[in-house]
Amino acid sequence: MRDTYKYHLKDGRRIVHRGITNDLSRREQEHQAEYPGSRIRQVGRRTTHEAALEWERNGSKG
Repeated sequence: MRDTYKYHLKDGRRIVHRGITNDLSRREQEHQAEYPGSRIRQVGRRTTHEAALEWERNGSKG
């Protein structure tokens, strides 16, 4: 099931975090405590959780 998003958390133009989630809005709000004013940018399309974990583990940028 393709239910997982890959994302970059950006503070201005700088990527401050890379991650995966099944809810981009909720995850962006959670990041606000550490990175006020940051925004999430979705990377690619929704994917399987397993494929997203692999992307996250490998530190991929795209």
